[in-house]
Amino acid sequence: MTRRTKIVATIGPATERPEQLRALVDAGMDMARVSLSHGPLDQALERMALVREVGEAAGRFVGVLADLPGPKVRAAAFPEGGIDLDAGDRLRLEPGSRADGSGSSSAKTIVVHHAALLHEIEPGDAVAIGDGGILLRVDEVTSRHAVCTVLTGGRVQGKPGVSLPPERSSLSAPTPEDLLLLATLADAGVDAVAISFVRSGEDIDAARVVRPDAMLIAKIETAEAVADLDAIIAAADGVMVARGDLGLRCALEDVPHHQKRIIRTGVAFGRPVITATQMLESMIHAATPTRAEVTDVANAVFDGTSALMLSGETAVGEYAVEAVETMARVAERAEADFDYQGWGRALGRLQTATATSGSAEVRITAAVSAAAWRASVDADVAAIIACTNTGATARAISRFRPRVPVIAATPSVRTAHQLSVAWGITPMLTDRHATTDDIVWFAVQTAVQRRHVRSGDLVAVLVGSPKDPSPTTDTLRLVRVR
Repeated sequence: MTRRTKIVATIGPATERPEQLRALVDAGMDMARVSLSHGPLDQALERMALVREVGEAAGRFVGVLADLPGPKVRAAAFPEGGIDLDAGDRLRLEPGSRADGSGSSSAKTIVVHHAALLHEIEPGDAVAIGDGGILLRVDEVTSRHAVCTVLTGGRVQGKPGVSLPPERSSLSAPTPEDLLLLATLADAGVDAVAISFVRSGEDIDAARVVRPDAMLIAKIETAEAVADLDAIIAAADGVMVARGDLGLRCALEDVPHHQKRIIRTGVAFGRPVITATQMLESMIHAATPTRAEVTDVANAVFDGTSALMLSGETAVGEYAVEAVETMARVAERAEADFDYQGWGRALGRLQTATATSGSAEVRITAAVSAAAWRASVDADVAAIIACTNTGATARAISRFRPRVPVIAATPSVRTAHQLSVAWGITPMLTDRHATTDDIVWFAVQTAVQRRHVRSGDLVAVLVGSPKDPSPTTDTLRLVRVR
């Protein structure tokens, strides 16, 4: 059985050369993430184009995910190599201009690119640096700076995020800068765009106005997003469990429970779910992960996540390729013990609750995809072929987590790339056809030619009418391959 859970790897200084990218693809990277928080737009566009070239050379549909900065507050750059902050140290926080990038940070003064900094913190507040490993206590706030004590020390480098008390934050997402980036990235052909610090479904709607055709991934990393989860997932095209910031804005002991709920709800809505942050963190500097990290990756697979994401492990890590290889092995091993039938039965009940509020087209697609999953169990089919223009049909059957392979037959290269993050989907390009009969026949024949199925196999084919103006999957056929 080939791996069904997809791998998203972040591209950075350690992996931006063609040979490094090809090694990541060969190791199992299905989608490349390019962050807009740590470099200029031109650099991000160059990395995206290179990922596309490498994927095509490897004969694979490797998707590209652009991660927008959002309203995240960041510190000005620390000296190269970073500095160490020790518990008990005293330092200052000073506001700086994000626009001109003025100032630099040191062990005595951290320049924070947020003009309202001193209006949004008070004595007694906790301020986290980076992923929360470094914690400061605010002791005094003046008109020019805040005096803080280091409670938990560590090494800080680059331009780390600065987490301020969310209840007094004046920031909202997406920012005007995000919307400008979204338009440019969509024009450049990026496959998906992650919206940072989403708080409500309206935040996704605001981005949708700018680019209705974009695949929008909502990053769940605030308590407000958890509270409005259903509306956000309904508005988005995918969702990310952004555990780093989520763990700073919610109680740490709640994060595993939030993860399970986000995955379950996202899959029920037919949205791909990416589980992210610190999955193999120790592999930034070590050739092997900790046992706890391996268990974390496996548990995310058991939770039903569509994809697993690597951040610093591949962006700046010393063992980037090994991290992808390790994640692939752990995921495949976990899938061997995944409860496919139990998941499908539970999803049938869960999907009823989410589909009943949708349009007639959504309800029909949900019912037909449920029948296809049932057929894969009862009729012993060898594969499910989902004929799709937008990817919706493939994602509809993917959420049932069928044990058999799912082939997405699509005439759209863009859709094939977007499906690289959908659980268990193998994209396959086909030509456009004018009738349902032709769509089914040529999809099966192409699957045979690509050796996805073979003579004698029974396959389930999901398809809709090409003449129907609305995207409705209303036909299930069981076909014996000749």
